[in-house]
Amino acid sequence: MFQVLTSIWALLLGMMLLMVGNGLQGTLLGVRGGIEGFSTVEMSIVMSAYFVGFLGGSRLTPELIRRVGHVRVFAALASFVSAILVLYAVWANPWFWTVLRVVIGFCFSGVYVTAESWLNNAATNDTRGKALSLYMMVQMVGIVAAQGLLLVADPAGFILFIIPSVLVSISFAPILLSIAPTPAFESTKPMSLRQIYSISPLGIVGMFLLGGVFSAQFGMGAVYGAEAGLTLVQISMFVSAFYVGATVFQYPLGWISDRMDRRVLVLVVSVLGGVGAIIGFGFGGAFPALLAAAFMIGGTSNPLYSLLLAYTNDFVDHEDMAAVSGGLVFANGLGAITGPLITGWMMGVIGAPGYFLFLGILLFAVAGYAGWRMTRRAAPAVEDTSSYTPVLMSTSPVAVEIAVEGMDEQETAES
Repeated sequence: MFQVLTSIWALLLGMMLLMVGNGLQGTLLGVRGGIEGFSTVEMSIVMSAYFVGFLGGSRLTPELIRRVGHVRVFAALASFVSAILVLYAVWANPWFWTVLRVVIGFCFSGVYVTAESWLNNAATNDTRGKALSLYMMVQMVGIVAAQGLLLVADPAGFILFIIPSVLVSISFAPILLSIAPTPAFESTKPMSLRQIYSISPLGIVGMFLLGGVFSAQFGMGAVYGAEAGLTLVQISMFVSAFYVGATVFQYPLGWISDRMDRRVLVLVVSVLGGVGAIIGFGFGGAFPALLAAAFMIGGTSNPLYSLLLAYTNDFVDHEDMAAVSGGLVFANGLGAITGPLITGWMMGVIGAPGYFLFLGILLFAVAGYAGWRMTRRAAPAVEDTSSYTPVLMSTSPVAVEIAVEGMDEQETAES
């Protein structure tokens, strides 16, 4: 692990600074929107816009890289990110913010695609899995650290918008000064959603529903906190709890999934996440209950993403895994666009508890569909299944392809 770290430390440091900027802007906008008097519906549109841009960026960035190269694409998109983080504070208008969120979502997606392709090129067959694990750890550290930065200044002012802009600008240096451009960029064209549904209905439906869960966590958590009357410290802790839970449960659930019918685990984990949503809905007035709810939801929904990837790949040949995984990521992105919109509508109708009601509906829907699919066909033998590789929902399709390559290499080594 130390050898892997020494070879990619500059990339990891740069990405951590970028994640601090991304994690802070999402939470900060939710808090600042409440201060400015934006409605939950207006904020849901603002938050959804990020995922529109992110989905578009994941599709278009590969072509940009082929035309002008990794370095130019990374520098250009990261520069836009730095500028937009400051522009939020210039005009507190929900429609202006919506446009900026589309652009910054596109840029962050492109930055992830570029950085993750560098990561894949820097890793060897023996180190690819460790490199991806370090990359995910760095992402989590960056997002959680961002929540702490929320407390260093008044969210009604300019400073909290300037800090992430500076961090993103600094992130260029370690990456661009230490990483050589990669060879010709290659990405796998994803399968159509119809094709993937014929292979694994649970995979495609589950991924779409999880997209809504993730975007509600990442985009609407701070909006919920502002609507529920939480203090700034409490909002910071509440949003952090989602990612701490994801970090704690990712590897244990992955270990279990390689030893049993994954549909059973999907069902159980989804139910546990749904129970967390019930706790938040029914006991949201008690802050410890909110932390427990966020911890449970984050600790179940994020591993479910990797579980569904691994389960779907159990039914495809190795050469098709990357294409199938790309389609699953696209389905997840479509669900992510709808998540904040529906959450904002539900919060507008029944108040802040609508946030947890939405999460609970989606998680129990995943559990119910998994249970129904168990009656449709038999599970593959455990020894014939693919290996679980942790992947975060905030990554680009390139990271998923790296994970799929790692699965293939691990299975070949075991054979």
